[in-house]
Order: sequence, then C-alpha cells, then structure tokens
Amino acid sequence: MKAIAQSGYGPASVLSLRSVPEPTIRPSEVLVAVRAAGVDPGVWINMTGQPYAARVAFGLTKPKVAVRGRALAGVVSAVGSAVRGFAPGDEVYGTTGSGSFAEFAAVPSARLARKPNGLTFSQAAAVPISAVTALVSVRDGAKVRPGQRVMVIGAAGGIGAYAVQLAKAAGATVTGVCSTGKVALVRSLGAAEVIDYTAEEVDRDGPVHDVVIDTAGCRALSLLRRATTPRGTVLLAGGGHDAGGLLGGYTRQLRAPFVSLFSSQRVTGVAAGERAEYLEALTPLLEDGTIRPVIDRVYPLAEAPDAIRYLAEGHPAGKVVVTI
Repeated sequence: MKAIAQSGYGPASVLSLRSVPEPTIRPSEVLVAVRAAGVDPGVWINMTGQPYAARVAFGLTKPKVAVRGRALAGVVSAVGSAVRGFAPGDEVYGTTGSGSFAEFAAVPSARLARKPNGLTFSQAAAVPISAVTALVSVRDGAKVRPGQRVMVIGAAGGIGAYAVQLAKAAGATVTGVCSTGKVALVRSLGAAEVIDYTAEEVDRDGPVHDVVIDTAGCRALSLLRRATTPRGTVLLAGGGHDAGGLLGGYTRQLRAPFVSLFSSQRVTGVAAGERAEYLEALTPLLEDGTIRPVIDRVYPLAEAPDAIRYLAEGHPAGKVVVTI
C-alpha cells in the first residue's frame, strides 16, 4: 500500500511517499481503508523526535512506527476475530498507532466509533484528537457550568475551535484569544468576546475568568493566572510543539501541580485518552450541529509533508487534513 513514512527523525523532508506492507490486524483490531487523516502536533513530535523525552515512547534513535499520522476516518475493510459491533463497509472514525497517512490502518476497536451522519470523511478525520482534547478540557477538566466565564487561548486552532463551541454549549460566556485575521471565525463559533493578541494580552480584563483553557502553549503561567479568578482553573491543553530541548513546551505541565499547591487557583495539564467513549459523546453534538469541524486546508496524501510544514508554522484556522 502507499503511505507517508520515515526512516529517521528530522524535518518534513524525512517523509516520503512509499510502498509499505499492508498492516495485519490482531483479534481486537479493525482494518480500515483510510479516506482522510487529521494532522495534529503529535504528528510533528513523532516526525522530529522533539521534545527528546518523547523518544522514550516513540523510539530512541528512530521512530518505532515508520508511517505517520494518528487520527483517521474511513471504511472498515476487515475485523479481527474478537471484534464486535463493526463489520466491513461501516464508515468509522478514530485513532491508530499504526499510522493514518496510508491507504490502510490497523485500529484497535476500543479507539473506533461510527462516523457521524452528515460529516464528510475529511470533517470526521478532524475530530478524534483535537475535539476529544477539547471535550476533556471543557467537560472533565474544568467542568464548565452555565454562567461561568471561560477564556480559550488559541481559539481558532484545532483544539481551541472545538473548545469555544463546547464551552458555549455548556452555557458559558466565552472569550476567545486569536490573531486579527481570525476574529470573525472565533465569533462565529460562539465567542461573546475576542481578544486580538497582536494588540492586547490575555490579562486585559484582569482576573475575571472562571476557566482559562490555553491551547497555544507559549504563555507564562503567571500571565494566565492574572486572567483567572482567585479560585478559578487554568487548563493547559497545549505544550508548544515547536519548542526544543528535553521537554519542550511541556515543562509548564510539570510545574502546574506545584503552582496549585501554593495558590487557591487550580492549574493542571490535560491528558486526553484515545477512547471510543469520547467519540461517542461527540457524535450527537456533531450530528445536531452543536459543534462543527473547522478545516483550514486539505492536502492529498503525496503532499502530507507540506501539510505538516503548514501546521508547524503555527497559524492554521482550524484543522489541517490529508485525504487518501
């Protein structure tokens, strides 16, 4: 099959379109004919091997899995002997560890759900990682309630666009933070107020937000806390994928518990699991229009390296998707 793969860590130039063996499935896995794949910062981390601590999981000297990509949408081609609830021909979406920038992917059935009605494969592929992270942030991490004030930093990005919509749906008054050219988009997603970070900082209004969700990963915790009420919550849903070093932008997540020890504010990182239950919670919201995927650009499989370069520039309005 055709796939975007790499032999060693490095920039997008290490990726190439290759012929690789079609994956074999275990009893608990589903073989999916991939129609579209989402591009997220995790793809960049796997490609570059940075921050270096990530190599403990992904491979010390080269990636354990050569094919890139995690999120996908497609059609079931075959099911393992222990799989229940899926059959060939089903349209599905989810995440894989075998690489989604490929014609086929082996997907654990526990990470797979039926594709929402009314969504294209490209739209569905834009959901599994970013929307799940937003859901975990808004629903589980912050437990957003009606009447609260919620700030979403990076409100036009992959995670942020979903976080704005989910917080609005939960009854919050949302302030989105984005650049000048994305203000109209963020308002259309449900933000009552928008801060243009090229002109003003996030603490413009002082400590008035019950929840601050930072998906951008580049601001000091002290600045985020200045925008948060004395007993509010700061959620770190982004680590800054372009930061180098051992831990890159994820040093803030490590510091968060210690900050909380000495403050009435709760500062915590967000760890979103890749489980079908999250997708199943999002599906009705996608089908009834409560939330919608925002797609910036779509690239064909052969141009996946360009898709990753565009993501690494740091300014997509919504998601970047690769089609197969």
